[in-house]
Amino acid sequence: MRFLFTLSRRMKRVVGVVTDSLSVFTAFWAAYYTRMGEVSSYIADFEYWLLLSLLTLATLALFVRSGLYRAVLRYMSTSSLMAICVSSVLSAFLMVLISHYFQIFLPRSVPIIYATYLVIFSGGARLIMKQAINKALSEECAPVIIYGAGGAGRQLVQLMRQSKEHKVVAFIDDDKALKKSTIHGVTVYRRHKIKYLVEKRKVKKVLLAIPSATRGQRREIIELLADYQVEVLTVPNLDDIINGSFQLDQLKEVAIEDLLGRDPVEPNQELLDKNIRDKIVMVTGAGGSIGSELCRQIVSNKPKALVLFELSEFGLYQVDREINQLVSESGIEMKVLPILGSVQNSERLKSVMSSFKVQTVYHAAAYKHVPLVEYNVIEGVENNIFGTFRTAQAAVASGVESFVLISTDKAVRPTNIMGTTKRIAELGLQALAEQENAKENGTRFCMVRFGNVLGSSGSVIPVFKKQIEVGGPVTVTHPDIIRYFMTIPEAAQLVIQAGAMGKGGDVFVLDMGEPVCIADLAKNLIHLSGLEIKDKDNEQGDIEIVYTGLRPGEKLFEELLIGDNVLETSHERIMAANEIHLPYKNYCQLLEQLTLACSNLAHDDIRRILLNAPAGFEPTDQIEDLVWTRSCC
Repeated sequence: MRFLFTLSRRMKRVVGVVTDSLSVFTAFWAAYYTRMGEVSSYIADFEYWLLLSLLTLATLALFVRSGLYRAVLRYMSTSSLMAICVSSVLSAFLMVLISHYFQIFLPRSVPIIYATYLVIFSGGARLIMKQAINKALSEECAPVIIYGAGGAGRQLVQLMRQSKEHKVVAFIDDDKALKKSTIHGVTVYRRHKIKYLVEKRKVKKVLLAIPSATRGQRREIIELLADYQVEVLTVPNLDDIINGSFQLDQLKEVAIEDLLGRDPVEPNQELLDKNIRDKIVMVTGAGGSIGSELCRQIVSNKPKALVLFELSEFGLYQVDREINQLVSESGIEMKVLPILGSVQNSERLKSVMSSFKVQTVYHAAAYKHVPLVEYNVIEGVENNIFGTFRTAQAAVASGVESFVLISTDKAVRPTNIMGTTKRIAELGLQALAEQENAKENGTRFCMVRFGNVLGSSGSVIPVFKKQIEVGGPVTVTHPDIIRYFMTIPEAAQLVIQAGAMGKGGDVFVLDMGEPVCIADLAKNLIHLSGLEIKDKDNEQGDIEIVYTGLRPGEKLFEELLIGDNVLETSHERIMAANEIHLPYKNYCQLLEQLTLACSNLAHDDIRRILLNAPAGFEPTDQIEDLVWTRSCC
């Protein structure tokens, strides 16, 4: 078999011609023997050798004409078998014509028998060779299981047969009607057979070919597969496979949102349009994870203009380039205005909002990384508290219609500086909202509070994946730590819809679903990469999980509500919280105290002011500011 693989294409065709010549020879004499019971008298007659010679040449010409020798044997399909059948029937017809022309005795049943034998010998030889070649090649291929025997799975198994690296050993499907059936030569099993198949066939990869499944269904399947230390990969939608745009190297890791099993809710288009369509919209922190996704969602709702406000030059360059390309591809007529600036610069904010007559502001600019803000307290206070308040004041001065603050679940009973600054930022907007609500056309302020988003700059998921790629260890702060998670697109859509419902001073809370144990998430990611966890019970495992302890300011679990007084809204995943707030005068006094403390670099005073503020701050650590601790030593 190895020798045949090394032959040139021309030599392989020569082998095919020789094989078919032997098939015609064998079928010819077998047909006479079957009909007459003996062939010795015919073999001795020159006329029959003449008939056989002419028949062989004619049959080979028919096979050439049918394209049989152009077909690659290992990919031989039913069309090749059909070509053999048609050519064999025509060969039998030529057998009759030649024998009639040379007046050679030919029993009537012999051509029928001959055609049957020729199909068996010529077609059978090819099928046997195809099986032998595929078996030889598959010995070097890694066995895989395809989960899903529907359209995508069937297309995928055909595509996999062109692969030199993988072979499909089984389908898994939950449809009872498909149990034990065979599709493209591959048997379909129910899910309870996965363990048996993984162990017996030494399977290391499972391909998910269920593009139509909901996230809830996908999560159930993925959690099932996570127990077997197999690498789980997914295929794109069925259209990509059918139209030929899908390649095997496009198989991708399981999307982390599938592990959450949270199906997105269809957005309310009326709410999406309310503050955006045909309006001039500004996003602060436009280059960040949430800010850039807000920009993408805003573009799809066709504003008149979009102002990208960003401190980072590189971040602004990236988001400006992406949004302009998105606008160009979608054919939307709108202006994209990239503006460099800091949210701490009041005059810059006012001039931008006034110059472009901004009507809606989404304030996503903030320092959000808990330990980094712990290490840089004053910058966190100035950016998150003063930056938010100055942006809001600029919005009031410029006649902005609607202002939406992107807040966080860490603002609820905060144990860190970052969460506390975000809660005080909320208090500032509530204080301003009290004044603006008294005006006829005042700015509408609202806040939207939610937890972690998948794929953000501070998300733990990319960190885990990189650690797994390099062989570990995977670092988790605490075995019991839990977090809420949401995809960035869903979070951005809900922020826009919540902002449209704001009446002034509202605190909206997004339904984040069930909290996720970070340690379990790390274990699932290891298992779904086809690796084993290394611990004291399995010292031969691949990846170790190391618990590093809670970082400064972190707590085991996050909350979304300060109290139990929560109201439903018109959207099933958006709630409204009714929480305490400060009068404007008192809030300004709080800012004056913080301004003095920050200007004097008095971290003790900053800590005291934050503790006395009605933010519920309960620190778990001492002051961790790196510069302050260094100067105190």
